[in-house]
Amino acid sequence: MAFASPIRIPWWSYTWPCLGLLILLAHFAHGPASVLTAPEAFALMATVFSAVYHAEVVALRVGEPFGTLVLALAVTAIEVALIVSMMIAGGTETANLARDTLFAAVMIVCNGIIGICLLAGGLRHHEQEFQLRGANAALSVLIALTTLTLILPNVTNTIAGPTFSRPQLGFAAIVSSILYASFLFVQTLRHRDYFLPAGGNEAETHVPPPPNRIAIASAGLLLGSLVVVVALAKVLTPAVERGIEAVGAPKSVVGIIIAGLVLLPEGLAAYRAAIANRLQTSVNLSLGSALASIGLTIPAVAIISLVLNRPLILGLDPKEEVLLALTLIINILTLGTGRTTVLQGMVHLIIFAVFLFLAGMP
Repeated sequence: MAFASPIRIPWWSYTWPCLGLLILLAHFAHGPASVLTAPEAFALMATVFSAVYHAEVVALRVGEPFGTLVLALAVTAIEVALIVSMMIAGGTETANLARDTLFAAVMIVCNGIIGICLLAGGLRHHEQEFQLRGANAALSVLIALTTLTLILPNVTNTIAGPTFSRPQLGFAAIVSSILYASFLFVQTLRHRDYFLPAGGNEAETHVPPPPNRIAIASAGLLLGSLVVVVALAKVLTPAVERGIEAVGAPKSVVGIIIAGLVLLPEGLAAYRAAIANRLQTSVNLSLGSALASIGLTIPAVAIISLVLNRPLILGLDPKEEVLLALTLIINILTLGTGRTTVLQGMVHLIIFAVFLFLAGMP
C-alpha cells in the first residue's frame, strides 16, 4: 500500500471528493440536467480513486484483517442505504432491486474482482499464496448466505416463489445477521490469524504505518468520499436507466450498474494489493465484500419490506441459479489450495463475461 507521502495527504485525495460534492450541490440546486451527466461521471470515477487511497492509509494504520474490514463495511453500509432509499421511493417497481443488486455484487466480486486480481497477480508474480483456512471460512458462510437468501425462496411452499412469506422473511433476516456476525467474530477475534498473510509475506507485514493524525484524517475523508460516490451513483441512475431502455436491455442491468459503481473502490483496492503481491489482502477484501453485501443488505431490505408492507422478490431465475452454483463451485476449487496462478484468474473472468453477456442478452 504505497501512498504519496508518510506525513502529508496529497491534494487530489481531498480535491476530487470536494469536486463531487460541488457537482452534487449543483444537481440539487438546479435539478437533473443532461449537461451535468459527464461531470458527474468524471467526479464519480475520481472520487473512487480518492476513496481507495484513504482506505489504504487506514488499512496500514489498523493492520489486517481490520484494514480490509473498514472498507468493506463502509462501502456496504452506504450501498444498503442506497438500495433502501430506492426501494422506498420506487414502490412495487423496485421489488427485485435488492435481489438483482446482491446477485450482481456476488458475481462481480467472486468472478470479476477475484478474476482480475488472480490474473494480474499471476502475470506479475507467477504464483501467489494466501491463508487457506480464512478463505474456507469465508466461502462456507458465503455459500450458506447465498443459498438461504437467493435460492431457497424459489422452493418454499407457504406462498409461491420467488418470495418468502412474512415469517420466513423475518427468519431469513435473523439467520443472515447471525451468520455474518459469526464470521466477523472469527475474522477479528477468535481466529484472526486465519486472515493474516501466509508465511509472513514481507510485502504485507513490513509496511510502515502512517502517523495517527494522517490515519484519522484519511478515515474521515474515506467516509466522505464513499458518501459522495454513492450519492453520485444515485443521481446518475436515472440516466443509466434511460440508456438501458434506449438499447432495450433488461431492467436487471440496473442492479449490475449499481453494484459495479458501489464496488469500484473495493475492486480497485483489491487489484492494487494483488499486483503488489499482497494476495491475502485481495482475498480478504473480495470475500469480505460479498459477505457484507448479503449479510447487511438482507436484514435491511427485510425490515423495509415488513414495516412498509412492500413486495420483495429474492429468488433467482433458473439461469442465474446455474451461474451462482458454477461461481461457488469454481471459488471452492480456486481458493481450495492456498495458491493461485493466471489460469484460475482466466476461468473466473470467462464466467464473469458470460454473466455480463447473458444479462444483456438473456
